[in-house]
This record gives sequence, structure tokens and C-alpha cells, in this order.
Amino acid sequence: MDWQRQCAALIPCFNESANIAEVVRGVRAHLPSVIVVDDGSTDATSEAAAANGAKIQRHETKQGKGAALRTGFQNAREQGFRWALTLDGDGQHASDDIPKLLQCAEQTGAALVVGNRLAGCENMPWLRRQVNRWMTRRLARLAGIPLADSQCGFRLINLEALATVTLATNHFEIESEVLLAFARASLAIEFVPVQVIYRAERSKIHPWRDTIRWFRWWRHARKTNVLQR
Repeated sequence: MDWQRQCAALIPCFNESANIAEVVRGVRAHLPSVIVVDDGSTDATSEAAAANGAKIQRHETKQGKGAALRTGFQNAREQGFRWALTLDGDGQHASDDIPKLLQCAEQTGAALVVGNRLAGCENMPWLRRQVNRWMTRRLARLAGIPLADSQCGFRLINLEALATVTLATNHFEIESEVLLAFARASLAIEFVPVQVIYRAERSKIHPWRDTIRWFRWWRHARKTNVLQR
């Protein structure tokens, strides 16, 4: 697989000027094509990313991580890429783990490879670890397949497979939506252990608002699942 030509890295960002330059440089050591979707940042995120070799797509106002990812997926397809590697712009995903995801796709033929932080999650904050495990268990029941880490945004996605499913969410629940959509379509999913990096920066996930959004999405997805049986 010629990953250098066929895969673009896709980084959704909101106000990540402090970290994005380092993230882009790390990614470009493995994949030369990096697309940063600036989701309405009010700082110098776009300028810092562009200065380090990323191509910029920008939302003039903040629309959410899901909307930013969908913009990036469309842009990558339009440029002729077959794969997209997604990761966050805050530095919590180690670029040195990128080859693990690429190798997994080559060896297994999976259409979706997801980083598994829960395999070695001692550095993950206790509450976030418990919430991730709780969400992962419930999503696995809904999907009908084992899932290792449903909330990790460090992923390798086949864009042709992605084009066969429907995505509608605009916020952090997109991580769950993609997994469930691939499971329902019987598209192969694999997980690989990745490093857990947490810095002093405050998470972009709002503990109440985004949890409520996830519950609303999950209830709708569960209802739809029942109706489709």
C-alpha cells in the first residue's frame, strides 16, 4: 500500500495554536499530506498549521468536531485520497503510533482501524477512563460486536467504505456514530493499542453538554436499531 500517496491525515481543530505546529510536523514525518479543518478558531491555528505544511479548510464559525470531520472527509475524497487518518490537534495522539494503524489495515484488510487507549490507560484521568469504558460497553451491545475504545479519535478510515454509510452528527458523538455505522454495514473494524498522552490543556469536551448530546444520539440510535430488526 502506497500510504504516502493514498492517505491524508485529517486534523479537526478549534483554538489549537499552541499545539498544532508540533502535531503537523509529527504527522508529516509519516504522511506528507495533512488537512487541518479549522472549526472557527479565534486564534492563529490556521496560520501555525499552514506554516508547517498543512492544507487548511476553515469554518468561519464553530460547527463542532463532527462537522469538521465531515468537511475533511469530503475534501480528502475530492483530492483523490482513498484513506484518511484522523487525529486531534491538541497533541494527545502520538504520531509515532501512526505506523501501527497503517500496518493493521494492511495485515487485516480492515476498513476502520481505531486506536485503543484503554489497553494501557494509567495516564488517562480516572473519570474519563470510567466514562469511556461505560460508553464503549453500551455501544458494543448496540453494535453487536466487541469494541475496545469507542471514543478514541485516532483512526484510519477507508474513504470508499465511509462513503457507503450515512453520518449526520456535528459534535463529539461522531466517534460513536462512525463505529456503529461501520458495524451495521458489516465493515471490518480493528483496534490497535496506542499511547495515552494528557497535557495540562483543558479538554474541548464539555462534560455536561456533550454527555447529554451523546445520550440523545444513543437513544435515537438504539430506537433505530430496534425498528430495523
